[in-house]
Amino acid sequence: MTFFKTHRKLHIWLLADLMLLAAFLLARGHRQWMNAWERVVSAPIRRALGSLCDRLSFSVMEVLYVLAAVLVLAYVVWSIAAVVRARGRRKRRACSAVLGAACAGLSICAATCLLWGVCYYTDTFQDRSGIRAEEVSLPDLTAVTAWFAENLAETADQVPRDENGLFDVSLDGIFAESTDIYEGAEDLFSFLEFEDQVPKRMFFSRLMSAMNFTGVYFAFTGESNINVDAPACLIPSTIAHELSHQRGIASEQECNFLAVLASTTSGSPVYAYSGWLMGYIHLGNALYRADPEAWQAIRDSLPDTVRADLAYNNAYWASFEGAAADASQKFYDTILKGYGQADGIRSYGTVVDLLVAYYRDTARTNG
Repeated sequence: MTFFKTHRKLHIWLLADLMLLAAFLLARGHRQWMNAWERVVSAPIRRALGSLCDRLSFSVMEVLYVLAAVLVLAYVVWSIAAVVRARGRRKRRACSAVLGAACAGLSICAATCLLWGVCYYTDTFQDRSGIRAEEVSLPDLTAVTAWFAENLAETADQVPRDENGLFDVSLDGIFAESTDIYEGAEDLFSFLEFEDQVPKRMFFSRLMSAMNFTGVYFAFTGESNINVDAPACLIPSTIAHELSHQRGIASEQECNFLAVLASTTSGSPVYAYSGWLMGYIHLGNALYRADPEAWQAIRDSLPDTVRADLAYNNAYWASFEGAAADASQKFYDTILKGYGQADGIRSYGTVVDLLVAYYRDTARTNG
């Protein structure tokens, strides 16, 4: 009781955090409540934060992460020093330090849930578009993969190449086109309309590669942040993926589908090639597991330039395989499952179902 009275504010803070989290857990089972909260509260806040941070050329998210790391370190040092000085009250001082850290952590967790976590429980892209991921037959998977390969071959020569035949488009050019790439997708699905801001290039891109991330949307700043150390051939479609998060689409599988759709309907040869490439990678991986011979035949049909980009991309990510990448992906997998994404990171693979469902008829007609 004495401890409670002494640290009354900390306990009130803790109670407020727990009440907010409990309210979120209870409300997430009611889709209409989540839709209303996202529409009236969280989406306008994220848009306002994005517009504010757009005035700065650097990633505000990265600055906040560095600041958070410094504050955490300072808090640990300060708490240890306070415990040492407390002498006869060391146990009580240590408990208050832990309680303070727990309150801060829970506040960040609650804010994340209310600002972004809500999007996992609102109407999805599939709900609003009517496009549904369906069970995929092998003939359909083969046909769509072959059609993507044909489009890759057609667009491969429409982008600049270096002396080794690799995709060679400047980052400035890629980012300059980013705010217009969703116009085609918005014509198809009006609910995707959004005023995009140019994504931020991450200073710590190499670190992101070590963690096996190509980009991240940060709700607290409304920014799309892009790993610019990753192979350039997939940076345009990665930008399209992150911009889909701007539109309140939380599902990674749906964002990958939208990245392909937006890129290939953007009217930009650079984005179109990157979109066909991203789609082919997902489809090709699925086809390889189902029918290696069919996969090999399609892969052999690709021009040398496309195969060079694929080989470079594979070699780049292979160089980062290890404990750090595994740990970061396991951590993100846990977060996704905590938001009800039952497949965790494996939900990325379900994009194949959406691609086949959407492009099946076109592939059959033009294949």
